Amino acid sequence: MLFFNTLAFTVCFAVWMLNGVLVTFLVNNQVFDWGPVKIGWLMGIPVLTGAIFRLPAGILTDKFGGKWVYGILLLICSIPLFLLSTANSYFFFALYSFGFGLSGVSFAIGIAYTSVWYPKHRQGTALGIFGAGNAGAALTTFFAPTLLKWLTDNGANLDGWRKLPIIYGVAMIIMGIIFLLFTENKKPLSSGRNMKQILSPLKSVRVWRFGLYYFLVFGCFVAFSQWLVPYFVNVYYLPLVTAGIFAALFSLPSGIIRAVGGWMSDAYGARKVMYWVLGASVIISFMLFIPKMEITSPGQGIMAKQNGTVTFVSENVIKVGNKEYPVKVKNHEMENTDEKVLVLPTKDAWQEPVVKVGDEVKMKQLLAKGVTKIYFQANVWIFAVLVILIGSIWGIGKAAVYKHIPDYFPDEVGVVGGMVGVLGGLGGFFCPIIFGYLLKGTGLWTSCWLFMFIISVVCLVWMHSVITKINKRVSPETSLNMEMK
Repeated sequence: MLFFNTLAFTVCFAVWMLNGVLVTFLVNNQVFDWGPVKIGWLMGIPVLTGAIFRLPAGILTDKFGGKWVYGILLLICSIPLFLLSTANSYFFFALYSFGFGLSGVSFAIGIAYTSVWYPKHRQGTALGIFGAGNAGAALTTFFAPTLLKWLTDNGANLDGWRKLPIIYGVAMIIMGIIFLLFTENKKPLSSGRNMKQILSPLKSVRVWRFGLYYFLVFGCFVAFSQWLVPYFVNVYYLPLVTAGIFAALFSLPSGIIRAVGGWMSDAYGARKVMYWVLGASVIISFMLFIPKMEITSPGQGIMAKQNGTVTFVSENVIKVGNKEYPVKVKNHEMENTDEKVLVLPTKDAWQEPVVKVGDEVKMKQLLAKGVTKIYFQANVWIFAVLVILIGSIWGIGKAAVYKHIPDYFPDEVGVVGGMVGVLGGLGGFFCPIIFGYLLKGTGLWTSCWLFMFIISVVCLVWMHSVITKINKRVSPETSLNMEMK
């Protein structure tokens, strides 16, 4: 059951992330004239569907079991994918994207369906393995650009893009048939409760706190799985296929390492893991916020120490009477900085004469102005390493968040997991839209990382404040056991 759950989730996640590559391709090739805000909406709409329907999907899974809910979902999602191939306007593209976005609710179904097959002490590892299906995002970002290149004959027949959604639709049908044929149904003990009893855990603030953590480690992961494709294209001028490979390198480790995160949460406790995850997210997102930049500023100049006449001027010396003033020359090696790998910001300072031979100067008059140039390369390889690192850290965090749910809510995994998944999915919906508005307002692609920094800080501060309050109310041993769950 774990194998088929994970396989189906991988296929669904690949479908869920389709617009990240497809929309970027269509805009870059001028098939559609959509700006950054519209692009953000198209990337976010499927995620919105997958978010808002996670709660009812989780409830249905608790009520009827995962086999039928999951299998039917896979078949239904194929329909809007086929329709997407006929879209000729922004409205219909958005409408069909809303439809295939239902594939995102597969997470809530799979979490509930996986947990009923494992004892409590193994659920963290099992759910971590299931969550490795996030690697489906890497499948899309890695293979979809190449598929588009092939389907469109290297851009000669741009209308060939319409075959890609059809391929995805066929994959969903095949996966749905396999799932219905080879899985066994199983429901939790709480499947006979009424709706009021099912929804009662949502009164707990803890559910919403877990949801905020998941907004960061899952929602932002989903957002960047798509956003990184146009990011690499626009910031580093990479071809779409290369940008897709880099985005896949972000998605793939995060999905695979989620299984490791489940094991770590079982072995060391979710609290310790979340402290490490949130702390690292704060540091790395701050580092990624610093944009590629070149700043030229006034520097230290040269002033005359006495009255006199300028008798000689060159790029490295000025003479006033018999007095020589050495001039600092510009380092021309700084002009080829793009060809080097520079980790830290570099600085060059030089002086430029502002007087000429024959000028009469007075004491403390400016002879040469100072110029300081600060350059930060934001090298693509260093950026990629940091992005892969933060993606992997979020992958561990995803497993740590869901380790809490079967411990605190063993009979309501579907509804609680669904609600936490809703909040996480909303992160995947809102973030690309917010990124679009931030880019439009600031002109900085790195503004999205400032947003990540703020969310990471809020999560870390909230978690620490809750743990501190618990430590004040109960013994340290008790609080440790409570929060390590």
